[in-house]
Amino acid sequence: MASKVYFTRNITPEAVAELYKKLDIELSGEVAIKVHSGEKGNQNFLRAPFWKPVIDMVGGTVVECNTAYEGSRNTTAAHRQTLIDHGWSDLFKTEILDAEGPDLELSMPYGKKIKKNFVGRGIEKYNSLLCLSHFKGHPMGGYGGAIKQLSIGFASSYGKQYIHGVGVTDDFWNADHDSFLMAMADAAKSVSDYFEGRAAYINVMANMSVDCDCCAVAEDPCIADIGILASLDPVAIDKACLDLVYETDDKGKGHLIKRIESRNGALTPKAAADIGLGSLEYELIEV
Repeated sequence: MASKVYFTRNITPEAVAELYKKLDIELSGEVAIKVHSGEKGNQNFLRAPFWKPVIDMVGGTVVECNTAYEGSRNTTAAHRQTLIDHGWSDLFKTEILDAEGPDLELSMPYGKKIKKNFVGRGIEKYNSLLCLSHFKGHPMGGYGGAIKQLSIGFASSYGKQYIHGVGVTDDFWNADHDSFLMAMADAAKSVSDYFEGRAAYINVMANMSVDCDCCAVAEDPCIADIGILASLDPVAIDKACLDLVYETDDKGKGHLIKRIESRNGALTPKAAADIGLGSLEYELIEV
């Protein structure tokens, strides 16, 4: 059955909130608002004020987890300072989910590459999820969207190493690449299952560089902005974004497509669909 994906070409803070309303879902209890806080020096990440209308509408706490590499977000102290420097803490309640251990271990018997996922223990206080993603390229995954936010985004610093290393953390940057992509899909489903359908996803196709917001030194955007998408299905929303990149007439798309294809990025949503995270079939509803 095709999943509904709502789409608007109007990229404004207010349009994000209006598109969210189309999902007709009430995120109850304590709401985790997953964002990308942006590495220090990155010029492309979506700033806190852009997300303010939808976060104010839903309520909740902006959440992040520490990274597995050197930078401005690899320790709790550094990450909290980055949240301050980038304006998140001025506008919203914020929390680093893996600020205190031990990590929460999620079992994944269905996993094709990994059978457990290590996420920030702070997730336990939240009942529902609003996953706000900046769709763009990525040096390792080919692209970054909702599935990456669910997997790498919620993983603790150790959990990120575990996913990247496909269960082996000693040399986690050099694991078999396709196995890493499939491990991301495995981990994403564990977080989706944790929220048991109490989750909504928004992807914004703007400032699309071939590099991620995790890069302190990133290429400038190579393709014109496309729009905002919203869905209850993280696989469908990512697949729709990929399709929109291929379908655009923008001459810069070749550079982004080369990044996606060189990293076999399309494998991630396919692997996620194979284990039941969502559907590759979708109905794009333009509003």
